[in-house]
Amino acid sequence: MSNILALDQGTTSSRAIVFDRQSQIISIAQKEFTQIFPQSGWVEHNPQEIWESQVQTAIEALQKANLTAKDIVAAGITNQRETTIVWNKKTGEPVCNAIVWQDRRTSAFCDEIRKSHAHLIREKTGLEVDAYFSASKINWILERVANARKQAEDGELAFGTIDSWLVWNLTNGKKHLTDVSNASRTMLFNLETLDWDDELLKIFDVPRQILPEVKSSSEIYGEIETPSELKGIKIAGIAGDQQAALFGQTCFESGSTKNTYGTGCFMLQNIGAEIKKSENKLLTTVAWQINGKTEYAFEGSVFIGGAVVQWLRDSLQIIESSNDVEALSNSVENNGGVYFVPAFAGLGAPHWNQDARGLIIGLTRGTGKAHIARAAVESIAYQVADLTDAMQADSGIELEELRVDGGATANETLLQFQADVLGIPVICSKVTETTALGAAYLAGLAAGFWKNKNEIQAHWQSGKVFAPQMSPAKAKELRKRWNEAVKRAMNWNN
Repeated sequence: MSNILALDQGTTSSRAIVFDRQSQIISIAQKEFTQIFPQSGWVEHNPQEIWESQVQTAIEALQKANLTAKDIVAAGITNQRETTIVWNKKTGEPVCNAIVWQDRRTSAFCDEIRKSHAHLIREKTGLEVDAYFSASKINWILERVANARKQAEDGELAFGTIDSWLVWNLTNGKKHLTDVSNASRTMLFNLETLDWDDELLKIFDVPRQILPEVKSSSEIYGEIETPSELKGIKIAGIAGDQQAALFGQTCFESGSTKNTYGTGCFMLQNIGAEIKKSENKLLTTVAWQINGKTEYAFEGSVFIGGAVVQWLRDSLQIIESSNDVEALSNSVENNGGVYFVPAFAGLGAPHWNQDARGLIIGLTRGTGKAHIARAAVESIAYQVADLTDAMQADSGIELEELRVDGGATANETLLQFQADVLGIPVICSKVTETTALGAAYLAGLAAGFWKNKNEIQAHWQSGKVFAPQMSPAKAKELRKRWNEAVKRAMNWNN
């Protein structure tokens, strides 16, 4: 056995990747699944489709590499976080569609909770009260789905984020568990006690009996029982996608920072074994727990990153595929004075404004689709720059570089502009699939495939580096205009 399998369950697709001992990709399989939008502000997934797509990609990845389950030392799981599933323990059937992390249906409920409990929740969980997290989604399901609350109180239902749902199905319902990194994203988990918190459960009216057992991020949880093609593989690592990317980027030292450009953008900074609270509306979250040692991270979350490019493709239909956006945006010299704040789901860190709405400003008769595309691409970099400012203010550490990963790193125009507005080098990992790699590393450590973090760190290699080319004065002026646009987006209804 000489390989590790990573199951990477994302917001828009499921992937499976086989890695070798040198952290190189042997094979990869990917399958998109349906995005469901029942009404404005609602985002759902079909849990069964997620399960089936993940299993299909795992089998395909093994077949592509001409491997069987016997060739796999262990499997690691990483997943879209906060997305909420509640299912029947006897039948394994979900009581409704999964409510996705982007979903805003519980915003009003969170507004009410915030009035009385914002400080307490922030102190216990390190999170801002927001519809983004799982707690209010669980409450919505128990209140709105017929008989769900009674079934939950009778111990008939199970809640889980996507990792729990996958483990439950892979083990034929024998394991109902999650890891500390995913638990810390529910708004029900106490960072100090590293356990579900009774006071938080009462605030959100969530019965403890539906919650999964909380485990570390790197241990052998059990073996896969189904499908037969994967039977016998040890499940040995679990981490939320952003924590997995932090681990995959080998950000093991306090102060080391990465940014992932996916559907959203997520910047995490390792802050070590001590819990620190943000003064700039960043989140404090569990990074991982290995061999009984828990490490934490500051996190800044941008809700709409790469999703703005999907919007250009699917809603405006000004590009045929996401890959076309770079060429279109490069067909003009600059943004033509256009600024695009993609607050389709409100604004995350450092603003945490649930009521903000998307805004395109600076249009003239000379504005064309290329200017809008360029403004959309630049909006991703501006939002990341806002996170960087907040993170440096909280940590007191001036970043010397930013390690980046995720699908949008294929857009070199974006990364160059990111380096320009930050004024520091932006460094791509040579292995771009760092989220899956982090899950593989966590599983491999538990299974003894890799000895320790030092061995893993020696594998990391830099890919392309983007050095800043814009003058600091120019970058400052552009960011000033961006900030003015953000203020308007947050006050659109006044």
